[in-house]
Amino acid sequence: MTDTWADRWVNQRGGLPHIKEKLLRNEPIVIAFFGGSITEGAGASDMNATSWRALTESYLVQRFSSEKVTCINAGVGGTTSTFGAHRLQAHVLSQGEIDLLFVEFSVNDGEDREESIRGMEGIVRQCRRLSPRTDLCYIYTGADKNLTESLPFNIAVHEEVATHYNIPSVNFAARVYSMIQTDEVRWEDLASDRVHPNDAGHALYAAFLEEYLDGVLGANEYLGRVEGAKEYLDETVSAKVKRDGVQGAKACLDDDVSLPPPINHNNYEYAEMSEVELTDGLVGLEWVTLSTEPLMNWRYDTRHLYTDTLHASFPFTVYGQSAGILLLCGPDSGVFEYAIDDEPFQPIDLFDHWCLQAYRPIMAMFPIHAERKCRQITIRHTGKKDARSTGTSLRILKLLSN
Repeated sequence: MTDTWADRWVNQRGGLPHIKEKLLRNEPIVIAFFGGSITEGAGASDMNATSWRALTESYLVQRFSSEKVTCINAGVGGTTSTFGAHRLQAHVLSQGEIDLLFVEFSVNDGEDREESIRGMEGIVRQCRRLSPRTDLCYIYTGADKNLTESLPFNIAVHEEVATHYNIPSVNFAARVYSMIQTDEVRWEDLASDRVHPNDAGHALYAAFLEEYLDGVLGANEYLGRVEGAKEYLDETVSAKVKRDGVQGAKACLDDDVSLPPPINHNNYEYAEMSEVELTDGLVGLEWVTLSTEPLMNWRYDTRHLYTDTLHASFPFTVYGQSAGILLLCGPDSGVFEYAIDDEPFQPIDLFDHWCLQAYRPIMAMFPIHAERKCRQITIRHTGKKDARSTGTSLRILKLLSN
């Protein structure tokens, strides 16, 4: 029987050495689940109980105790790795020391290979620079585009990054595809919309990940021998001191990570999502918060700058290669325009069919420049709108920069 990509559903690569070491020392661990709606728990009857993320948390708590395990839900529906790179610090790294970061964006990333590389590589390089002892693991979930005979495009792109940085990956989609081929399951029985798994689909994903974690973290009995583990680690440190001296051993254990050259020099390593701050040049905008309005793909604060006044404007300054804004777009959203430094204003219309249903965060990213420097951005209301919109509102939720 010929070996296919779907048979290799786990790529071990560098493994999860840091979280394993902490478990060997019987220390508490923090795991963050970072991705789109599938990671958040969409499709599950209870996202905090029956999603693959929640089931994985239950498995870890059962195995290592609730006192030792803390999990962070950093899934946001409808988001790509580009948005992921920009919100990594605000939604994950700001929570304190993270021992393991699961990253899931293969379903939401689009067909632009360069943009997907920029996002996934930006997440890795940020994490390695700001939190070098965080282990990363890529997760690939199912959707029609990921359940194919040949290696799916988005997974192949993410694997480029995973290979370059020696990051392990667990391919749920490959495992499901193999089971479909042997008539063990039908995709429509696991995900009625062919993207978001139901409880049975989430349980299957969790079982795949549990199998991987059992293998990579070692047997329960081994990890349970805490005193022996501490002895082993102490002996390892002692050996390093004898071989390399105190400073050499310390440097090794501190894990001063040296990053390889980037795949894409315009990646989002320095991406950031920051709070909106009022400036002297602000004209015609006010602070508001959504209350009874329908909202999707956002569990966080909705306080934002709002206007429906023609020519209302908001200037801000960022440092980096690129900038953007995070908008709350919905039924009454209009067209806005932006200018970078002394460049001419450019219009952007983000209205789509989803806006008819509810408000949701949408990124407006401006062109990437070669040089990293301070840039003056001006956002301006145009009074124009899509024919389907009920208004011309502009709602600025966050500022973006890289």
